[in-house]
Parts: sequence; structure tokens; C-alpha cells
Amino acid sequence: MIYVTLFLEFFKIGLFCFGGAFGMIPIIKDVVLKYEWMTEADFYSFIGVCESTPGPIAVNLATYIGSTRAGLLGSFLSVLGVVLPSFIVILLIASVLKNFTENKYFKAVMSGIKPVVVALILYTGITFLLETVGVSYGKADISSIVLFCLTVGLHFIVTHVFKKKLSSVFLILISAVLGISVGIIENMLFV
Repeated sequence: MIYVTLFLEFFKIGLFCFGGAFGMIPIIKDVVLKYEWMTEADFYSFIGVCESTPGPIAVNLATYIGSTRAGLLGSFLSVLGVVLPSFIVILLIASVLKNFTENKYFKAVMSGIKPVVVALILYTGITFLLETVGVSYGKADISSIVLFCLTVGLHFIVTHVFKKKLSSVFLILISAVLGISVGIIENMLFV
């Protein structure tokens, strides 16, 4: 039964999610929490891991959840479920519906979907911001706030003062160094 559940839930995620990874996160979160496959804190931590590893977030999450819940077969079925809808849609568009994008009904549907995608991405960003600084748990985490401010400040200085473009890899590495530094300072002050 777990195999069917994994496949169907990830198939629904793949079928109804628009806007890429950040549009998918709220829907994936609802499914993961509904079936208690992860805690909310673990989910946000794993999203951070997914962002710093190669591959799409949905595929990484499907692989992880499938393997922890039902082994290799569960992992395979979860990944198959999340990628199959996109594969089918792209295959249909490429083979049958070449002029589909010019269709007025298709354009109307896409015009309706765009605001929803923006809202989902905005919701994800705000949720991650609140999660990062600890506000979602009812208390602010000072070290997280300091890290967030340092990272944003560094990004602002490099991009606006020095007029340089920061690569994502560099920003992740700098954030890791800042996180280790703040953690060491915090441990020295509060031990």
C-alpha cells in the first residue's frame, strides 16, 4: 500500500505544480506533513540540503522520502510519480499540440495560473524567511537573524557597492563560513 501511496501522492505533486521548485514546496510540504513522512523542521532542513545539491528539489525529496519509507522500490516509484506528469505533458505538446501555445483557451488558463504561481513562490519565500529566523516557532533565534543579516548585507555590498555579480556557489560557501563563525562565537559566549 505504501508503494501506491508514494506513487500517487508524488504523481499529484508533479501533475498540479506549476512554477518550478518554489511553486512546488508548499504542496510537497502539505503532503509530507499529512502522511507524517517528515517533521516540519526536518522538511525545512532537507529543503536547504536539496538547494545545495544537484538536481531538482522535487526529485531529491521524492528520492529521499521514497527510500526512507519503502526502500529502493519506494524511491523509484516516488521519483517516477513526480516526473511522469511533466514527461507526458511535454510529450503531448511536442508531438500533438504544436500550435497549442497560440490557442486562446490555453492563454487564458496560463493567465490564471501565473498569479497562483507567484503567490506560491511568495508564500514559500516568506515561510522560509520566518523559518530561518525562528519566528515560526514563537521565538526568534538571534544567531539565525545575525546570519541572515550578514548574508544579505554581504550580498548587498558586493552587488551594489562593488558592482559584482555573486555566484550561488560563492554565496553558499560564504554562508557556510559565516554560519560556522557565528556558531563558534555563540558557543564561546554562552558556554
